[in-house]
Amino acid sequence: MTVPEWVQDAIFYQIFPDRFANGDLSNDPPNVQLWEAPPTTWGFHGGDLRGIIQHFDYLLDLGINAIYLNPIFMATSNHRYNTSDYYQIDPKLGTMQDFHDLLSVAHQHQVRVVLDGVFNHCGRGFFAFNDILENQEHSPYLDWYYVKGFSVEAYASGAARDYLGWWGMKSLPKFNTGNPVVRRYILDVARYWIEQGIDGWRLDVPNEIDDDSFWAEFRHVVKSANPDAYILGEIWTADRRWVGDSHFDGLMNYPLRDALLRLMYLGSKDIPYFAEKIEGLLDYYPRENAYSMYMTAGSHDTERLVTKVEGDLDKVRLVYLFLMAYPGAPAIFSGDEIGLTGGKDPECRGAFPWDQKRWNQPLREFVKQLIELRKRLIVLRRGDFRRVCMDVDNAGYAFARSTFDHQVIVAMNTGPDQRTLHIAVEGVGWNEEMTLHNLIQPEVEYQVHNGFVELELPAWGGAWISNKVE
Repeated sequence: MTVPEWVQDAIFYQIFPDRFANGDLSNDPPNVQLWEAPPTTWGFHGGDLRGIIQHFDYLLDLGINAIYLNPIFMATSNHRYNTSDYYQIDPKLGTMQDFHDLLSVAHQHQVRVVLDGVFNHCGRGFFAFNDILENQEHSPYLDWYYVKGFSVEAYASGAARDYLGWWGMKSLPKFNTGNPVVRRYILDVARYWIEQGIDGWRLDVPNEIDDDSFWAEFRHVVKSANPDAYILGEIWTADRRWVGDSHFDGLMNYPLRDALLRLMYLGSKDIPYFAEKIEGLLDYYPRENAYSMYMTAGSHDTERLVTKVEGDLDKVRLVYLFLMAYPGAPAIFSGDEIGLTGGKDPECRGAFPWDQKRWNQPLREFVKQLIELRKRLIVLRRGDFRRVCMDVDNAGYAFARSTFDHQVIVAMNTGPDQRTLHIAVEGVGWNEEMTLHNLIQPEVEYQVHNGFVELELPAWGGAWISNKVE
C-alpha cells in the first residue's frame, strides 16, 4: 500500500493564512486592512502563522486532526499563488521559527500539516523570471519558461503575449518543467519542505504539468523523504490517470461536492443521479485512493457553503452529515463551520470573525459532534460502503458503512417536508426485533420489524443509525 494509512482517518481544516488570525502585528504591512473589512484581491488583513498557533485550541476543540494551508511562501499577493521565493516563508506570515513552532504544536497534538505546492507557475518576482525582464534575450534563464519573443513585458495591462502565463495572466509565468534544471529545482523544493517536517503536499493545478514522468519523479522524491507523506492533487474532474503509485494518493473531490450541492438544489428528483455519481466515484478509483480523497463542500476557490445553499442551514447540516460519513477525508474550509457567507473569490476569502457572538454556535456544535463520532467510530472511516435505500417518492437515500462487527446506516431526506423512510436491513446483517440507536440523537431508538427499520426524518434532515450504543 503506497497511500498513507492516516489519510482515511483525517479530518482536514483548510486555512487561508491571511484571513484566519493575526497573531503578530509587527509583521503587518503598513496598509493592512481592518480585520473584517470586505475581502479584496489585493488587500492584506494581517493573518499569520503566529495567529494559527495562538488559536490552535480552537482547532483542537473542533476536533480536526489535519490542516491544509494555502501558500505560505514569499509572494506579493494575499493568496500567494505567485511565488517569488519557494524557500522562504513570506515575512508577512512570520519567520521560519514561527513555521517550525506551528509544526511543533500541530505534531504534539497529532495534527498533520499539508502545504500548498504551486509548481506550474511562479510570480514575476521569482529570480529566474526577473532575470529575463532585466536581461531579455541575454538571460541565462530563457529555457525556464515559454518565451515567445522580445522584448518580454510583464507589467502593462492585458494578457501575456511574450511568454506563456497561467490562463494568460502576466503575473503567473508558467515554468518549463521539461527543462531538467527547472525540474531539479522544483523537486529540491518538494524534498526540502518534507525534510522540514510537513506531512504532505496539496498540488495546485497539477494537470497543467501534463507530464507523467515529472509526477512519477515528484512522488519518488517526496516518498523517499517521508513514505508517510500525503500527495493531494487539485483535479476538478474524475480522472483515474492522476492517482496511483506514479501520481497522487488522492484528489480534491470536487465531483462529489458538485453532486452533493446539485442534490441540495434539485432535491428528491435528483436522487438517481446523485446515487449513480457518488457510488460510481467509489467504484471508479482503487479503494486506497477512493478512501484518500479530500472531500470538501467549499474552498477558497468556491462560494461558501451557506451562500451556495441560499442560507438554508438544514441543508448545510445535511451536507456535513453526509461528508462526515462518506469514505474519504472530510474537510472544512475555515469559517464554514460557524456559518460564514461569501460568493466567489474574493468574497469567499473573508477574515475569520473571532467575536463568538457572530458565530452560528448550533451549527458549530453539530459539526463538532459529527467530527467526534467519526473519529471515535472506525466504521465511519474505514468501513465498506453499500446503498440500502433509494426512495425518490419519499425523497430518501441511505447507505451503510460496515465492518465485521459494526454497521452504521446514514439516511437522508432530500426534500422540504418531513418524510418516513422504510429501510431494508437484511443486507446489513441486522436481526428481527433488534434495537437500533441514533448516534446523533442518542435518546432516539428504533426497532427492526419484518426486515425493515422505519425512520421519520425532518425536511432536509438525516440520521446515523447504529447497531451499537456508542
